[in-house]
Amino acid sequence: MNMHDLSERLFKILSHPNFLSMKGLANEVPIFIQTYEPAHEDALRRMVESLAIRLQNHGITLKSLDLFELVLEELEEHKILTGLLAEETTWQRSDVLETLQNYSDPKTHMIPRLIRAIEGDVAQLTLITGPGRIYPFLRTHTILESLQPAMLRHPVVIFFPGEYAQDPTGGSHLRLFGSIPSPRINNPYYRATNLDHYRL
Repeated sequence: MNMHDLSERLFKILSHPNFLSMKGLANEVPIFIQTYEPAHEDALRRMVESLAIRLQNHGITLKSLDLFELVLEELEEHKILTGLLAEETTWQRSDVLETLQNYSDPKTHMIPRLIRAIEGDVAQLTLITGPGRIYPFLRTHTILESLQPAMLRHPVVIFFPGEYAQDPTGGSHLRLFGSIPSPRINNPYYRATNLDHYRL
């Protein structure tokens, strides 16, 4: 599916009253994953920006968040970012990775920041990009598992560069860039809905 067709399909789904009201989700959390080819990263980002504007012009209040930008905000808030950028060339790669992992820890840093960003203002929808940009110091399955306990009051769509599959036994698999597998997510309440197969 090209980006124009994907944008049209997503606009139809995301602007639909049943989707925005989370009708038919039963006990499942309102988290959705839209996969795309990793090679289309730049086109996807442009498409999401355009889609967000179109949805807003349609009267829908939404938030657009980038996970990498949230990590940078966290580093900046703790006065780490400037020093990290200035001294990165003198650091061992493992030290840089450890610093990024520490300040993007889901429980103590990233998920609280993400939830504040999602719920800070009244919104009907949140669009999240950037899972590929935060690998390997933060992985999407960790975000999903950490987000589940939060009482999300509106749909959250995560754009994922890779594959997302659910098996008949209730588990889920994320495969970043189509080749890097995440651990199997077994708890059915930790599953996100795959928008590739979503029907209104």
